[in-house]
Formats: sequence, C-alpha cells, structure tokens
Amino acid sequence: MSHAPIQDTTTLSAPGGPVDFSRQRTDCTIEGMEFLREDLGQKDEYLANLSPEEQQMRQEELSFYSASTNEHGDDNIWGLLSGVGGNIYEWYDFAVYGLLSPEIGAAFFPQTSERLQLINSFGVCFVAFLTRPVGAVLFGEIGDRLVGRKNALVFSILLITVPSILMGLLPGYEHWGLWSPILLVLLRMLQGLSVGGQLAGSYVISIEQSSSKTRGFRGSICDASSVGGFLMASAATASVRYMLTQQQVDDWGWRLPFLFSLLLAPLLYSVVSHTPESKIWSERNEDKQMEEMVRENEANTSPAFVDLLSSRFRRRQLAGMVGILSAVCSTFYILFLWTPVYLSELRCIMSQADADAMNFIVVGCYVFFLLISGRSSDGFTHRKDLVRIGLPGLIVAAPTMFGMFESDTWWGNLLAQLQLAACLSMVQGCMAAFEVELWMNDPTLSFTGVAIGHNLASSLFGGTMPLVATGLFYLSDDYLQEIDVNDVFYKSLFPRMLPGFYISFLGIVSLICITYVVKHPHDVRIGSPQLKQAVEKENRRNLVAKKKRRKEFERKLKNGSLNEEYVPPEVV
Repeated sequence: MSHAPIQDTTTLSAPGGPVDFSRQRTDCTIEGMEFLREDLGQKDEYLANLSPEEQQMRQEELSFYSASTNEHGDDNIWGLLSGVGGNIYEWYDFAVYGLLSPEIGAAFFPQTSERLQLINSFGVCFVAFLTRPVGAVLFGEIGDRLVGRKNALVFSILLITVPSILMGLLPGYEHWGLWSPILLVLLRMLQGLSVGGQLAGSYVISIEQSSSKTRGFRGSICDASSVGGFLMASAATASVRYMLTQQQVDDWGWRLPFLFSLLLAPLLYSVVSHTPESKIWSERNEDKQMEEMVRENEANTSPAFVDLLSSRFRRRQLAGMVGILSAVCSTFYILFLWTPVYLSELRCIMSQADADAMNFIVVGCYVFFLLISGRSSDGFTHRKDLVRIGLPGLIVAAPTMFGMFESDTWWGNLLAQLQLAACLSMVQGCMAAFEVELWMNDPTLSFTGVAIGHNLASSLFGGTMPLVATGLFYLSDDYLQEIDVNDVFYKSLFPRMLPGFYISFLGIVSLICITYVVKHPHDVRIGSPQLKQAVEKENRRNLVAKKKRRKEFERKLKNGSLNEEYVPPEVV
C-alpha cells in the first residue's frame, strides 16, 4: 500500500505574480500516515470534540511527523572538526575551574573554613550555570535568525577566551580584597554565556551536515570532544600538581591551566573559519526572508525563543528534553567533576594528584565507550531504544559507585567509576543526535531549541550537582556521628550512597520523559500507538474490500458473466 507524498503549499500574492513556497514532504509516504492525519484531528467530527488548544496540539504534532527530511547531509568533515575543536576548547576552560576548586577557594575565600572554601568555590561554579540559559537564548537568536551557526561558534570562542585568560591573571583576596571574588564571579558568568551557545552550536552544525546513517556517531564524537575537554583539563591539572609542590600550586600554579588558553584559541579559530554554513539553515533562512519580503506587513519580528515557547507542542518537547537530560547532566558532573574532589578532599581516600590521574583514566575509557554507543545507536530502529537500555543501568550504577568507594582499594575505586561511565555512555552516546532531531523540523528554531533545552538541564541538574552532592555528603557525615547503630550498612554504607540515590531518582524521571513525554521522528519507524491504530484501520478496510471483490467475482463466475482474468486476492 502506498500513498502520495504530503504537500505543504503556501501561495502568496505579489506584484509580479504568485509566489509558491511549496515543500514536498518526501519522507511521508508512510503506510497509514494519511489515516494518522485523520486520527490527529483532520476529521471535522473529531475536531468538534477537541478544545482549540488540543486542536492546535494535534496539528503541530502532525506537522512535526510530516516535516521534510534533511537532504543536505554530506558528512562534511570541517563541520565536525569545528564542533569537536570548539567543544574541547570550551570545556577545557570550563572544567579547569572545577578541578582546581580547592586551590581557587583558598585563593579567593581565605578567611573561611576549609569546608566553606570548597562550598563557596562550587557556588561560583554554579553561577556560571545560571547564565547558561541566557547564553542559550542569545546564541540561539544569533544562530537561528541573524548570522547562522558558523558565526555563532566564532562568537562563543571569543567570549570564553578573554575570561579564561583574565581568570589566570586575576589577583587573589590578599591583594584586591573583596573585589577579587566579585570579579571572579563576573568572569565565570561570561564563561557561562559562552558555553550556553557553543555546545548547542556544535551539535546543530555537525548533525545538520550529517547523513541520516551517521548522525549518532558524529554526535557522539561531539560529546566525546566535550569529554575530551575534561580529559585535557584533567591532564593539565594533574601535570601541575605532579610537577609543582602543593605550596607552589596554592600560590601560583593553579593559574597555569587557565593561561594555556592563549595557545588553543588561534588554532581553533583557523578550523572554524574553514567550516561551511549549514545548508539546510541557509535554504530555510532564504525562504523565510523571501516570505517576509512578500508579506511585508506580516513579517515575523519576534525572537526565536518567543516563537519556540508560543507553541504548546514545542513547550512539551522542551520540558521532556530537560527531563531526559536531567540524569545525563547530573551524572556527568558528579562523575568527572565532583568525584575527584570527593575522593581526595572529602573522604581523603587518596591524594589530589592520584584522584586526578584516576579521573584521567576514567575519562579516557568513557570516550571509547561513548563512540561505541554513538555508532551503535545508528543501527537501532529507534534512537530511544539505546537510551532506554542505559537508563536502568544508570539508576543502579550510581549508588553502587559510592558503595564501592568504601572498599578502600585502588582497583575498587577505579571499577566503581568505570561501571557508571559505561552506563552513562549508553545514554549520552546518541543524545546529541537525539536532541537535534527533536527540533530539525524547523531549522530556524533548532539552534534555540537545542540550546535552551540542554542548558536548562545543565543549569538545574548539572550546575547544582556539586553543591547538592557536597551538601548530602556533609549531611551523611553529621548523621554518622550522631547515630548509634551496629548495622554496618546503615552505619557507614547507606549514608555515603545518598548522592547516588539522588541520581537514581533523576534517572527514573528521565525514563518517564523519554517514554511518555517527548515525540521523536523515529516514532513512525516502530509505530506509535496512533500510527499502529491507523495502519490496522487501513488493513481492515483493505480486507473488507478484497472480500467484496472476491464475492463479486464468485457471483459473476456462477452466472457465467465473467469477462476478466482471475487475480487471486492478496493475503494481508
């Protein structure tokens, strides 16, 4: 059974004649799709039973499923390299601060206790996450409406280079007093603005230039490059701590990783300058400009984020996306940013240098896991499937990691982190492609959708993770000193697992969101309940029609009035 492609035609009147902005939905010759159109609200009798908001929701859902495919994906290598280089550079600068939090806390908050120094340092780290949604809106407008994805990446690189260098030169509290932590907060806010647009830009430009068979793998390379930034940051901080004495690191050595940005920025700009603009965005932007020229008085001047939030369907997609990413972001930051501090500063299981070296090993293995998961996701019928395999593992592995830390052995600590990294990679491996595909139906909103969704999740669940985990640790520490219980599990093991249980809760939220909230273009591959019902409905109609034709044939055969060749009915 086949159906004609769905046509979305908009014809406008102009002085020189009609202008046709028709776009053929080439990917919508799907069995049962035209009956899905009826189920989604095209029938008058069905529409009569829906509220206006529900009617709009059904129409937007139909438009989402029937959007044209991206036919411009050519796996351009420069688009991938610019995304990879930008992620490595930006996440190197961003992660260095977290790994050097103890030294930074002592330099800028020396008049507080060691516990408050660490909390204040993580608090400044969280401030950067507060500005990331603002950066998402800013760079979303730049990338979707103003100058495109390529130039948005260039601006984000410039915006993070200057604050990083200034942080490496900023005098401590002893020299500038209260102005030092204030300026530190402002510089971190600028870094947050930059990261708010850079990661989404790398996702969008890489995936939009990818063919449908390589999106998962190329997206995993982008995520691996983000992890590569953490890897480089871990290597830099570990090198500084191994090569210098602790006193030298506290005095001036912590500044060296920030100043290393001076060497990376020119190289990265050279790579981005060779990157072509996304073709699907360029084409859609030209069409939109032509429409505005024709309509003139009806031109849409509202910002991209306003258009995004004005749609009920897109708001649901955004909320579901944030829910899905809650477990990914929290686990990522607790594993690669907070765990080295936990092992060295909080639990005193190993030295800071040893914790950084172990973190370097875990990050390296995670990159390998991530690439395998991204490549595997391209082979699944639905990209959700791999995520739904990884999330239950994540729910179990997070508290298990903290329980294994109590083994007090080097191999036990390493395996504890590796088992969580393996589960996280199954969830994050295809997440870049998954995020972009949620918004690819409208290229003039995709940058904004990916940026706002990703950065809201990072701010709410990633940026707060070190603070929440540190608070839970001190809560458990005080609990252990107060209780008088002989059971070893409740005395020493269970309280230490509290940060892991928090991640498990977020993993359950993610599992619910990816199963019941978000809609994905791959739904038509496996058949959503509506589509399955539509196909069954069509098959029943065909079966009834074939039975009628057979009865008519038997009647003509019996009456001797058959003048046509017998064709056996097809079996459904």
